[in-house]
Formats: sequence, structure tokens, C-alpha cells
Amino acid sequence: MNIKVICVGKLKEKYLKQGIAEYSKRLSKFCKFEIIEVPDEKAPEKLSPAEMEAVKQKEGERILHKIKDKEYVYALAIEGKERTSEEFAAEIEKLGTYGHSDVTFVIGGSLGLSPAVLKRAQTKISFGRFTLPHQLMRLVLTEQIYRGFMINNGSPYHK
Repeated sequence: MNIKVICVGKLKEKYLKQGIAEYSKRLSKFCKFEIIEVPDEKAPEKLSPAEMEAVKQKEGERILHKIKDKEYVYALAIEGKERTSEEFAAEIEKLGTYGHSDVTFVIGGSLGLSPAVLKRAQTKISFGRFTLPHQLMRLVLTEQIYRGFMINNGSPYHK
């Protein structure tokens, strides 16, 4: 299985990089795992709604450029469906079993994802209604993907 995470912006925090590196290393036993960063759009603090949409559109174009037609896409979105870790693990296993061996997760920038990216996604997933920094979400998502593989392999990690 090939799992890709597309993220907007560069990860700067050393502690987040270390955590992601650890889970990426652990995931290498189960899948080909990669994280792709696309540049964020520079924008001032205060934006009009039209300016916000323009930023999301530009970031969305960069994201969509990294997605191939055959990939099954999860968009991380607050309006997405929440799952338990067990439900998420079962979904990942089912995708692999039924011919979706290329799975891509998309984490937007600070303004969220463009409508075009949300439309391209087959599934919207939410990790709750909390607002989390998108950099931290990379670590949380990577850990949950690892947890899913551990659940599917009957490992005691999930306890």
C-alpha cells in the first residue's frame, strides 16, 4: 500500500519533525509512506472573504497537482465524518483489499481547503471539532495511520 500525506506549508518545529520521523519509520514495515509539502500562499493577517478564497484556490491548485487520478483521497476537514481508531483502521484495510492501494490524505493550510480539493476527495475525515494547528495535525494523522496498521495486525499498541 502507498500512503501519501499532502500538506500546505513547511514544518519548522523540531519536536514535530522528530515525532513524524519516528512514526514514518515505524510505518515502513506496512506501507510506502511519504509526506509532500506544497508551498503556502503568503497572505497578510487580515483578509477579506474574497482574498481568503483566492489563497485557498492557489494552495488547492498546488495540492491537486500532486494527486494522481488513481489515488483515493481523504480530505481532512472539520465538516468531515469523525471515526474511531478502529473504524479508521477498518477503512484503510478495506481500501487495500478492494483495489485502492494508493491512498492520499490532504491537510490544508491555516485557511482550510479549497472547494476543488474537497470535491476531488472521495472522503472527508475529521479528527474532531477542535481547531488544531495544521503542523500538529501532520503528527496526529501519521500516528493514527500507524495505529490503524497496528490494529489491523492485532498488535497490543492500541491498548
